[in-house]
Formats: sequence, structure tokens, C-alpha cells
Amino acid sequence: MLTFYHSPWTRATGVRILLEELGAPYQMRVINRQAGEQRGPEFLKVNPLGKVPTIVHDGAVVTEQVAIYIYLADAFPERGLAPPVGDKLRGPYLRWLAFYGSSFEPALVDYYLKREPPSLAMSPYGTYEDVIDLLSRQLATGPYLLGDRFTAADVLWGTALTWTTKFELVPQRPEFAAYMQRINERPIVQRVNAEDAELAAKHHPPTSSA
Repeated sequence: MLTFYHSPWTRATGVRILLEELGAPYQMRVINRQAGEQRGPEFLKVNPLGKVPTIVHDGAVVTEQVAIYIYLADAFPERGLAPPVGDKLRGPYLRWLAFYGSSFEPALVDYYLKREPPSLAMSPYGTYEDVIDLLSRQLATGPYLLGDRFTAADVLWGTALTWTTKFELVPQRPEFAAYMQRINERPIVQRVNAEDAELAAKHHPPTSSA
């Protein structure tokens, strides 16, 4: 049994897309963040940090976005969304998944908060410009991160770039736009996003004008 803890319009959306792309059987438990359910005692027993996405699979709790992507794609290998150990693409696949959590997000947080850049010796990612340019060069080789092969890494990056460009944390570049279009045109992505919009509307009921 796989239980997936989800909130709409969060990092959990990409995990839900991945679960659907994998055809994985799962039970979804929706956490209403507007009602503070992420800090409720029941969920904190599962993830003490009160964060989504979180999954529980056969009794094993898996948190942290990148760990969940790696775990799920390996747990359901029949869909081929993770190069197996021994495949020449396994290393690059893990590289780009790890790069997201260890370099991309930290760089964007520093950029958003307008922090003074750390010295190169102390920075986990180099510079913000380094991160964006490296990703730009990789996606320019397209159509996906690993060339012609669509993987779980593309679910992560396609979802992330859609949000980060929307909020102007990442610049608009042709290679980013083309990549996001390819990901967002996938039927599963469109369906999950539509269902997320419905969930979000339930969590944000219209206020009375009276």
C-alpha cells in the first residue's frame, strides 16, 4: 500500500504527476494547508516537519522531494522513468535530480531574498547565474534533460520551472519555454493540474461580501 500526502499547488503536485505517469496504485490523503492540517498531530506523526510531499510505502516513510522521486521511479521500474543501475544514463539522471535540491533551490532562495552572494568557497551552488546557465545549456540539447529519454527528472524540473518562471525567479528563455511546453502538454500533467485547481478552490472558499 502506498499513501501519498498531498496539498494542491505545492511541491506535492509534481509527485502526484509522477505517481500517475508511473501508473502506481496509491491512496491520496489531502492536507488542507489553509486549515493548518499540516501542523495537526496526525500528520506530524508521519512527518514531524509538517511538509508535503510525503509518502508511506509498505510501512516506510519517505520525505524530501528528490528522495521521493528517486524512490518512486525505482519502485515502479516497468514504466522506465528511471535508468537502472548499469545504464549509462543512471549517473546523469541522479545528477540532475540532486542538482535540483542541492543547487537550484538554494540559489533561487538566495536570489529571492536578495542575499549577498556567499564566497565561491562557501556557496553550495556557485552563483545564481552559474545555475541558470548550466540548466539552460542542458535543456538546449533537448527535448528532455537526458536527450530523447523522458524520465522522472523531467517531471520534477518541468513542474519546478513552470512555477519559478511564473514568479520570475527564473528568467524567460526560449529553451525553458520549449521544455515547459513539452512537459505541460502531457495529458497526465494537464489532468492533475485541473484536479489541483479544483482542490485549491475547495481550500480557498470565497469570502462573503456581507
